[in-house]
Amino acid sequence: MKTITISGLPGTGKTTISQLLHEHYKIPYVYTGEIFRSLAKEHKMSLSEFSTFAEQHPEIDKQLDEKQLHILRKGNVILEGRLAGWLAHQHNIPAIKILLIADVQTRAERIVKREGDDVEIRKQEMLKREQSEKQRYHEFYHIDISDTSIYDIIIDSSDKPPESILEIILKKNKILRTLNYDE
Repeated sequence: MKTITISGLPGTGKTTISQLLHEHYKIPYVYTGEIFRSLAKEHKMSLSEFSTFAEQHPEIDKQLDEKQLHILRKGNVILEGRLAGWLAHQHNIPAIKILLIADVQTRAERIVKREGDDVEIRKQEMLKREQSEKQRYHEFYHIDISDTSIYDIIIDSSDKPPESILEIILKKNKILRTLNYDE
């Protein structure tokens, strides 16, 4: 059984890398952000507004968590989500936990390329949303999202093409499997 979590802030390349891993391993891929985005649309809010709303409504995070935990426990999946690695860690679910990082400017530019708008506007929205999420994660889960110690693989995607990132992951994953980490 192979379970992989891909975590990181917006614009780090989580979706691209998750899709590449999905193609390579031929196992299901689940994008947690899509669930959050659909909930925001249901509430007729932007992502930033919905993140702020979720600060006062812990049932939203609990609903997302239960769905993610169910997926992780079934295994043999690539789960992309900001807290996917943390959930696997906190619930002792065996998984290769990958964290992608990138500088703020690169992330904002990637978001604009994907969704449009102005880089500075997107950067401010992104930072506001991240602050909201950081606060929620600390209050609801006692997680310091800046603590990277739980991850097996950490890659700065700022200056790397997706194919290079995939190669790094496959190489490190092979080493972890050799150590009988991924059963």
